Amino acid sequence: MSANLHLRVEGERLFVYTGARDFDPGRPTVMFIHGAAMDHTVWVLPSRYFARHGINVMALDLPGHGRSGGKPLESIEAMADRVAAVLDAAGVESAALVGHSMGSLVAFDTARRHGNRVSALALVGSAVPMAVSDPLLDASRADSHDAIDMLTYWGYSREAWLGGNENPGLWMVGGTLRLLERAAPGVLHVDLAACNAYRVDAGKEPAIEAPTLMILGNRDIMTPPRNAAALRAMLPNSNACILDGSGHSLMMERPDELLDALITIVPAAN
Repeated sequence: MSANLHLRVEGERLFVYTGARDFDPGRPTVMFIHGAAMDHTVWVLPSRYFARHGINVMALDLPGHGRSGGKPLESIEAMADRVAAVLDAAGVESAALVGHSMGSLVAFDTARRHGNRVSALALVGSAVPMAVSDPLLDASRADSHDAIDMLTYWGYSREAWLGGNENPGLWMVGGTLRLLERAAPGVLHVDLAACNAYRVDAGKEPAIEAPTLMILGNRDIMTPPRNAAALRAMLPNSNACILDGSGHSLMMERPDELLDALITIVPAAN
């Protein structure tokens, strides 16, 4: 199959970035799942690394995001079902799933309800529940730029606002603003509402046995590491990696450290 995938799934044309490498369903696969109102571009660095090291990359644009058609899905469960359907459409039996923020909930729920499709998990900036404040929900419902401003402000550590990324060419705060501004009207609110509504009763859920790495920022005020305790209780085969000095936007603030952490879990899945 050729580089980059355009898959027809449940009547919608979905885009999957492959790291600019040919896709072979017979090879080990890692799927990257973006956060609210974002797209596959947040995963360019790890996508290219794994694609160049013999692993299939599927950096998915969820419906209504990026280059994918359709409307945004209104629940985390619906997004997880669509992930399983995308794996079917690509001829992939199982994959390591890497998700950030909303995408981490989607990855987790895919493992919870489609466990045989998930060989490993990396949950980046994650917590269950993932509560969203009323002012942010209200601003996103009104398609106000205030919602984008709040998400961007809360998504970075104070140091990140001063600039100085370890990798040249990354415009952290400005890049996030421009990415969120590209989302179609209503997409951000649908995504945030889905995060806010997602609930899992740890006491009633069977343990998820897939090897799991939680990658968290110690200065993340949106999903602080202490909020991951309930999630880890459902993941007995999990470890945590805390990135010092990073806020919620770990892919932008600590790209090299994030990739180093992902390298430890993705090969182990295959």
